Amino acid sequence: MSAPTARRAELLPRGNKPKNPYWTSSIGFVAPGVLLVAVVLYLPFIWTSWISLTEYNGLGDPEFVGIDNFTAMFADPGFLVSLRNTLFWVIGTILLPVGLGLLIAVLSHGMPNATWFRLPFLIPYAISGVAVGVIWSFVLQTNGALSQALSFLHLPGADLRWLLDGPLNTVMMILAASWQGAGVNALLFGIGLQSIPKEPIEAARVDGASGFTLFRTMTWPMLAPLTTVVVGLAIVGSLKTFDVVWAMTQGGPGRVSETLALTMYKETFVNNDYGLGAAVALFLTVITVLASILYLRRQLADSRAM
Repeated sequence: MSAPTARRAELLPRGNKPKNPYWTSSIGFVAPGVLLVAVVLYLPFIWTSWISLTEYNGLGDPEFVGIDNFTAMFADPGFLVSLRNTLFWVIGTILLPVGLGLLIAVLSHGMPNATWFRLPFLIPYAISGVAVGVIWSFVLQTNGALSQALSFLHLPGADLRWLLDGPLNTVMMILAASWQGAGVNALLFGIGLQSIPKEPIEAARVDGASGFTLFRTMTWPMLAPLTTVVVGLAIVGSLKTFDVVWAMTQGGPGRVSETLALTMYKETFVNNDYGLGAAVALFLTVITVLASILYLRRQLADSRAM
């Protein structure tokens, strides 16, 4: 549509404006995706929200109880422990896998055969979370590989109960997850480093910048868009941590190493309290969405300010 034609269309009354000839066909393309999202995401969310307001054991009809499940959830000391552990996972996942991945990428950037240097760190990512948990359970169990190695070398820590005392067990499981996740973050940061233009870096070097100063003033700001994605994925992944914890401690001993995802699973499928499990699931969903939105909004605001 030419500019004069578009101008005339704007001057026409709303009901007389010409229709987009592609409107019908565009709806046909969009509708399957909207329907899939509604069926897979929105309908289960609505059903879970309803179940969270009921007393339901999976059999019979749900009985409406209002906010009793949420009251019981926040009054449960075990839930508060799982909330604390989930916060540990969020902080640890940002500091360790993301930080180690960035360090590996920066150290290997520009090296000949850098791919071979990163490959050993990337291999654990191909292993499932359950397998990672099994491997590290062998290493960290009482009188396991780590304790025996420390005892053999006469180093302190051989008598620690790595998976039995909290919050030490949570810290060790975060380390296990970092062993798995650092490699893929290194790969992503490596791709980001390769996409940075060379001219600004060379100009900064001519001006005398080098080492950490060069990284802080030039490289790191140019990696900001990719860092936003990597950290955002790390936050979401840490909030729903389940497989490594289940394979290593199943949330025990007792409930000292539970996360919110594990609490949701136990309440629903172990205790058959679907209402309380749905309340935890709804709380976890809201926390995940809010954390993602707040983080992305802040990052986008910072990028516009630059």
